[in-house]
Amino acid sequence: MYQDRAQLTALWDQEVAVYRAARPESERAWREASEHLPGGVPMLWMAKWPGPWPVYVDWAVGAHFRCVDGIDHVDLCLGDTGAMVGHAPAASVAAITAQLSRGATSMLPTRDAAAAAALLAERFGLPLWQFTLSATDANRHVLRYARQVTGRAKVLVMDHCYHGTVDEAYATLDGDGRVVARRGNIGAPVPLDETTVVVPFNDVPALEAALAVGDVAAVLIEPALTNIGIVLPDAGWHAALRAACNRAGTLLVIDETHTLCAGPGGMTARDELEPDVVVVGKTIAGGIPAGAWGMKPELAARVRASLGWDGEGREDIDVGGVGGTLAGNAVSMAGIRATLSEVLTPEVYPGMIARAAEWTAGVQAAIDEFEVPWQVTQLGARAEYSFRKTPPHDGAEAADADDFALQQYLHLHALNRGILITPFHNMALMSPATTSDDVARHTVAFREAVESLYG
Repeated sequence: MYQDRAQLTALWDQEVAVYRAARPESERAWREASEHLPGGVPMLWMAKWPGPWPVYVDWAVGAHFRCVDGIDHVDLCLGDTGAMVGHAPAASVAAITAQLSRGATSMLPTRDAAAAAALLAERFGLPLWQFTLSATDANRHVLRYARQVTGRAKVLVMDHCYHGTVDEAYATLDGDGRVVARRGNIGAPVPLDETTVVVPFNDVPALEAALAVGDVAAVLIEPALTNIGIVLPDAGWHAALRAACNRAGTLLVIDETHTLCAGPGGMTARDELEPDVVVVGKTIAGGIPAGAWGMKPELAARVRASLGWDGEGREDIDVGGVGGTLAGNAVSMAGIRATLSEVLTPEVYPGMIARAAEWTAGVQAAIDEFEVPWQVTQLGARAEYSFRKTPPHDGAEAADADDFALQQYLHLHALNRGILITPFHNMALMSPATTSDDVARHTVAFREAVESLYG
């Protein structure tokens, strides 16, 4: 927690004045939009960006975007992974545009679907894939299948995990270790302890004890926590998790939506993990909504058998709560095929990871120079700093280090210098188009911000 709150308030007020003077067109757009959009934004969380009104975007290409006030920005947020391939990648745009001219959706497959599935199978090592419009949808569908084939009701997640808007994942542990709804969980349908088991990340004994009860259908994890700050797994944690799932007859589902930053096959391929299911979404279609999940053959066989695929029951596949009219649409499939084969290729990862290393080194240099009690962690092409001296070991440690007012100041300071980082935490993500000069702009601005606080 930053101690001099009066100084922080004064610095914040200075940056707000700079913001107001520089962005009159965004203010005008916001006021006009507020007539029909609550908060002037299409989703209320967009109102949480720092500043008196949101930045309104005019265009975005590569690792940059221009706002309606004509200001160029280095985009280190990249749609919180949705644009990890960069904005408007040429190959994706060409494939999506071509498919749009031939029809967007028909509830029937195109050849691109098989091509997309083959690309994902090659990367993640799971041969059989299905498609949705988001990773949230994929997670929801996978959990239904897990309950279907195991006959069990509960899902186990990590404390402070992130899996989109999956109901079961909006649970946390209170001070007494009980499963409760997260703060601000909107309209939870049932008490979370009826559906969810929560254990701390990296806590093998707690994990093994929870699975030994025998009522967990699936463990749903990120291979590293990414939305509460980056929390990396201990050596041996994934192996212990796989072994515990095997003993308990529980399915292991790895959500690689954010950790795709680690490599072409995420942490699953990089670290030779062995999930029953992999879920991925956001960036895989070049910005067009798309999600996917891959399964081991034995799980796919269990799913088909449980649905009566070759006999009675097949007629219920469209009313069972798994699917969606636009899932697997032709435009999404074209976007995935082009993005994975021509944009987010294995060859671009070394450069993306190198830019993240440069960003991390720049942040660390300022931390060291001013002896700030913060730390910075890198995961592939993603990196994040947090307001604690050592890397967090679990989600609770990461959450305890949060300082929203300090975070908002640092974000607004960066924004006033034409740099966007991921909202609600302090993460930067590199695209294939991000350059060393882009990273250097952040390094200079970040040092200036730290100096204003601790110099």
